[in-house]
Amino acid sequence: MDRTVLTKSDFPGVDRKQWLELVARSLGKDVDYNALVHRTGDGIGIEPLRERAAGRNPLPRRDPNTPWLLVQRLDDPDPVRANTQAKDDLAQGATGLSLVFAGAPNAFGYGLPASAEGLQTVLADIPLHDLHLRIDVHPQSRASVDWLVDILREKRVDPERLSLSFGIDPASLFAGTGRMRMSIEALEASMPQSLAGFFAMALPGILLEADGRVFHNAGATEAQELGIMLASAVAHLRMFEEARQPLIYAAPHIGFSLSIDQDEFLSMAKIRALRKLWARMLEACGIDPMPVAIHAETSYRMMTARDPETNILRTTIAAFAAATGGADSLSVLPHTITHGLPDAFARRLARNTQLILEKECRLDFVADPAAGSGSVEALTESLCEKAWEEFRHIEAEGGVLRSLAAGHLQKRIAAARSERLAGFRDGENKVVGTTVYTMDRERPVTTLSAERQPMPHDGAVACDPLPASRIDEGLGESA
Repeated sequence: MDRTVLTKSDFPGVDRKQWLELVARSLGKDVDYNALVHRTGDGIGIEPLRERAAGRNPLPRRDPNTPWLLVQRLDDPDPVRANTQAKDDLAQGATGLSLVFAGAPNAFGYGLPASAEGLQTVLADIPLHDLHLRIDVHPQSRASVDWLVDILREKRVDPERLSLSFGIDPASLFAGTGRMRMSIEALEASMPQSLAGFFAMALPGILLEADGRVFHNAGATEAQELGIMLASAVAHLRMFEEARQPLIYAAPHIGFSLSIDQDEFLSMAKIRALRKLWARMLEACGIDPMPVAIHAETSYRMMTARDPETNILRTTIAAFAAATGGADSLSVLPHTITHGLPDAFARRLARNTQLILEKECRLDFVADPAAGSGSVEALTESLCEKAWEEFRHIEAEGGVLRSLAAGHLQKRIAAARSERLAGFRDGENKVVGTTVYTMDRERPVTTLSAERQPMPHDGAVACDPLPASRIDEGLGESA
């Protein structure tokens, strides 16, 4: 049988100009090419085709030689039940746990008991030296560091074998709860002493995080979320400087947390843009760029109450984007979280989503597969530019805490949320299972029995809070 080998010479070359001519001929006289360009919430144009970006360096996760950390949330108000969940998660493939305490902005109404005794129960018989442990930002973040340190001492855990993230972020706590226990000036004066105490304990890991999830779930655009995180991280650097800690040693103790949604390529670009922005900021501080820890969590605002099984598709796409975008750790929200506290089945699906992406799809095998992609690289650069503009706005407003206290950030985020909802209401964007392909009869949803936990209302300083608000909830509001 004759075999014909096709080579490049068998096909005529087509450059971008020729392609655009073909597009114009196909569209006709009355349709402009710009009609094919989709725009993000930040006004960034996404063209249908871009040429390969040459000479771009990869932006891999902090350790590209190992998979990302599979982190399961622990947010059950019953600490005994949470301990059972943790053991099951670790036995079935999880490599990290996220402690989500009551009152946390990202607890979505539930959360572990915020006490030393509760944490002791949750971590009973858990091998802490074999996993990544993170504390989600919450009103008693500083106290929880002491609770955890006491447990580590009691268990005689070797600090060198620990992988920790204490998740302290005053800005996301202030925004999520609308309260701060002390004035901004008092916080800026007292935090450096706390940081000095942390360094005296010689614990490894992330102490301060710049957490963008609160702002994303309240309606922020991708660039707004990035700009806010950058402003928070710069505020952290200033605190380290006040604590007389050389920034070159302090920078590795700053991490980031962000939300990832079902917009696959935009989410990938968001993670990549964060790495570039932080590298630029370190250079501005006279520090050589260094790897940074980025924790990703699938978006709460994209989740739906109707036909919740569709959430499995959304979180799978988001998890794919997080893995290929270079997240160092990832939490997948269970698909029934919009109905209550997820049960064992929903938690297993969330966990297995990551296991399949890692063990079967081998998404960890290639470091930054988007490197050189014309579309993703263009998105990354555009997000960097827009985020830098937002960062400069915040700095001009006195920093992230003062911007929140004055309501500036809330106004910009509210405007972004309203514009996004308008796109869904006029049919430009759709929510599968909610606005299209709806079910005649909803299937029953099983969740665990648990009382919703109230948000804290005490504090010396108040601002308009930014509560998590899903898109499907917004569609029920009056236009």
